[in-house]
Amino acid sequence: MAYKDIYDGWKADPEAFWMQAAEEIHWYKKPSKALFDENAPIYEWFSDGLTNTCYNAVDRHVEAGRGDEIAIMHESPITHATKGITYKELQARVSSLAGALKMRGVEKGDRVIIYMPMIPEALEAMLACARIGAVHSVVFGGFAAHELAVRIDDCTPKAIIAASCGLEPNRVVHYKPLLDKAIDMAEHKPEFCVIFQREQEVAKLNEGRDFSWHGFQYGVKPADCVPVEGNHPAYILYTSGTTGQPKGVVRATGGHLVALNWTMKNIYNIDVGDRFWAASDVGWVVGHSYICYGPLIKGAQTIVFEGKPIGTPHAGVFWRIIQNQRVKSFFTAPTALRAIKREDPTGEWIKRYKLHDLQAIFLAGERADPDTIKWAQEKFGVPVIDHWWQTETGWAIAANPLGIEELPIKIGSPSVAMPGYEIEILDEAGHPVKDGDLGAIAIKLPLPPGTLQTLWNAEERYKKSYLTTFPGYYETGDAGIKDADGYVYIMARTDDVINVAGHRLSTGAMEEVLSNHPDVAECAVIGVADQLKGQSPLGFLCLNSGCTKDHATIVKEVVTAVRNEIGPVAAFKLACVVDRLPKTRSGKILRGTMVKIADNQPYKMPATIDDPAILDEIKVALQGLGYAKG
Repeated sequence: MAYKDIYDGWKADPEAFWMQAAEEIHWYKKPSKALFDENAPIYEWFSDGLTNTCYNAVDRHVEAGRGDEIAIMHESPITHATKGITYKELQARVSSLAGALKMRGVEKGDRVIIYMPMIPEALEAMLACARIGAVHSVVFGGFAAHELAVRIDDCTPKAIIAASCGLEPNRVVHYKPLLDKAIDMAEHKPEFCVIFQREQEVAKLNEGRDFSWHGFQYGVKPADCVPVEGNHPAYILYTSGTTGQPKGVVRATGGHLVALNWTMKNIYNIDVGDRFWAASDVGWVVGHSYICYGPLIKGAQTIVFEGKPIGTPHAGVFWRIIQNQRVKSFFTAPTALRAIKREDPTGEWIKRYKLHDLQAIFLAGERADPDTIKWAQEKFGVPVIDHWWQTETGWAIAANPLGIEELPIKIGSPSVAMPGYEIEILDEAGHPVKDGDLGAIAIKLPLPPGTLQTLWNAEERYKKSYLTTFPGYYETGDAGIKDADGYVYIMARTDDVINVAGHRLSTGAMEEVLSNHPDVAECAVIGVADQLKGQSPLGFLCLNSGCTKDHATIVKEVVTAVRNEIGPVAAFKLACVVDRLPKTRSGKILRGTMVKIADNQPYKMPATIDDPAILDEIKVALQGLGYAKG
């Protein structure tokens, strides 16, 4: 069947579409219907069914005779470890940890925070919680103590599972002192902590509260899977909120299973036994959906990677793993590809490896600039597919569904809406705009299965944050356009649409022009305050490794290019060269913080920032242009 037939089929009868998709999941008791809309605009899916995530991700594959197949491959270029875990071994390890949690009083509905690096035990902890119906909340390993404390107080966990440390290319990140500090700061205290001791750093355990991973499980009875309702929370994942108070996105079990299972084959073309790699972190939504749950629910092999795209040890590490593990579909962030391209612009490292099994590269996490996509297409000779989704949605809103049919790739667009999502581009009054016009991207309610059901203990905040601006729609917070073929173009966060002398302009469109310059590896455009025009655009350029060209010449060339391609209306006259851009650990550029620095506004150091020192470098660059004078 073609994509259009499947999408139209969903639109004609969403209920039948999702009930059919639910047939591929194991239910202890099948749901009576798909959508439960009695409490609209709070929607639920498969609420009266009974299922278990861990059974679907682990046990059913063992029972189907596939226990000896590899479920998880761990690749750590930092510790030089490569290690496989079969489905049968995973079942034994997860049921043992779940049994120990159960023995210590963790029950269905209790929360457990997981604070771990990229090691298989992080996935085992997630699955052990799911096995007994506990609700996990993974916090990115190494997150600041204050941020961890805020999450402890919000979800009030009965237990915390952590590792003694995380590993960066040249340093050990001490998790345990951060955890101890967070517990001291938090009003809520967990009953106990389980610490996985890594050989690189053995942490001091607090007597009576802390248990070592192996000692904790000694002599316990393995736990069976506990059936839970379709609307039972699978997990809480915190995403940063505008007020500084994080928002706990709640994912319900039934819809999560059905949606992720559907995406593995239809979007990524991954089937039972195939090898899939999402180069992300379990602390982010990609890690939840496509390192841990999606591949395992489908019965595929997933890769847990502890390293960086460059520097562990070189710019070819991704391609070495794809070769050695015969990866079929690879998923990464555009920022990772840009880092590799900057280090290896001619693709010398790529040529060293045989990537016979690689059928596609998927990009998400931020806008994929056309220059990076073109570079990757040229170097790999496979489809490079940008797709768009959010922490809140848990899976792709718009994508090119490789497992259904490979649609024509339009560079700059994450392609078309997936079944379950009806995307509209709206003006400020909430009216649909015509094709090609910039507006706020909204999704008609109800959102499909697998998306957020609400925010943890904050239903009113959920409605206010997402459902009130455009009644009947979910507000994505992104701005963009849709063309006559239904292809969506994400141009900026709504906050990044700048108003230059009354013209609404997308910073993303300007970034596209800048990134086309042969010497520019990465860039960002922000809108700074302008007394005359309201706002004016300002560009930051990171240059390719080895570039010796005069910076002033490059700036002049990009200014001319924006004038030629977007027009004088953009009023793009200012740009500067910087060594690096401030980013979150997941690779998103902190444009909002840069604007505040430029405009002398107070700002809070973002909790997710990769390296706070970069902000000082940005401030110096801005001062050189006459901004950030305060």
